[in-house]
Amino acid sequence: MSPTPVRFYDPGDTCADFTSSILVRCPRCDRIAHIERRPPTPTNADGGTRPHRRLVCRSCGLCRNDSRSFRFSRYPGACSYPTLWLRTGTRHGELWAYNLQHLDLIRRFVAADLRERAPWYDHGRKMTLVARLPVWIKSAKNRDEVLRAVDRLRATVIAPG
Repeated sequence: MSPTPVRFYDPGDTCADFTSSILVRCPRCDRIAHIERRPPTPTNADGGTRPHRRLVCRSCGLCRNDSRSFRFSRYPGACSYPTLWLRTGTRHGELWAYNLQHLDLIRRFVAADLRERAPWYDHGRKMTLVARLPVWIKSAKNRDEVLRAVDRLRATVIAPG
């Protein structure tokens, strides 16, 4: 008798659901840092609010506040913005994630033999994060390679011990 297939049900998350904390490469020391989203603060007399983000590096102590949204790049050296930490290349393309929760969702999706999702009219979102993944990540023939890449990325954040 064959083992029970691993089942994945799409929670309907989008990329925006994972942007409250983003792991990036510190612009000063080139180690891991994170950008966290703070509650909006009033900026003018009419009560308008702007998003507030804060970059924090525990290695070198860098702390930057910005009333504008931080911009970040997936590509090193593309601009002066911090690059994502969870980013690696494979022979099919680049795999990236904002944080460990995002990476875990990708891992659970790729590892599953049975992938289910609600019809778009049940939740109102046609294109969830899982639906927007590139075809090479969704392909079963690339499953082992993608899972190895996800495990390599996870190992850069979580040190054994």
